Amino acid sequence: MTTVLLVLVAIMATVVWWLLRQTINVSPWIERRPIEDVPGDGAFSLPPVKVGLGVFLAVATSLFALLVSAYFMRMAGADWTTLAVPKGLWLNTGALVLSSVAMQWTRNAAKHGVIDRVRIGLIAAGVLAFFFLAGQLWVWQQLSASGYFLSANPANAFFYLLTAVHGVHLLGGLWVWAKATARVWRSTEVGAVRLSVELCTVYWHYLLLVWLALFALLLSTPPRQNSCNPDTVAICGPTR
Repeated sequence: MTTVLLVLVAIMATVVWWLLRQTINVSPWIERRPIEDVPGDGAFSLPPVKVGLGVFLAVATSLFALLVSAYFMRMAGADWTTLAVPKGLWLNTGALVLSSVAMQWTRNAAKHGVIDRVRIGLIAAGVLAFFFLAGQLWVWQQLSASGYFLSANPANAFFYLLTAVHGVHLLGGLWVWAKATARVWRSTEVGAVRLSVELCTVYWHYLLLVWLALFALLLSTPPRQNSCNPDTVAICGPTR
């Protein structure tokens, strides 16, 4: 429990650091208005969307930390039977890692003004993210078909809850990704979408870190008994 919570605290600290860093390293392409049009003395020129993203990530990290804390407290119950981690989660994790890598590649292309690479990178990152979500749904379907229902065991319920909350956050990111991708295909000017690409990249990296923490939590939970029977071993990894 301590390790996972420390990881989430580290993620929140990184979010705060990123937000503070933007206040002193604002790129010239972010603010294009004339100086006389900017209210105040210009001491704080951070775009509102960056502030909003930073606050949202801090709140989301708090939510995941609470869920992890509840997970460990509920695990102490006598009715808890650890759910063996489905093998499909390894494939899904690989897809999310590649999606984050593709988004970082897109961000670098945007910095260099290469619009064609930006388009390719956005498409690749989005496809891999959709693959991750589809893989999560596939894992749900496999578990349900094998009798691991939501109400059957607290461990099952937490598995569905943690993966669902993470998936909803990724869906929100894909909505922003879709808007940025549409703008890229309508324009040949990278500057028009550079900020959107940057924010999407930060969000993608954040969701990857959170998922790795949740995945490590599921992998490290000590089993009380074998939760995989011979009829369902095909979708579960080896018990620990």
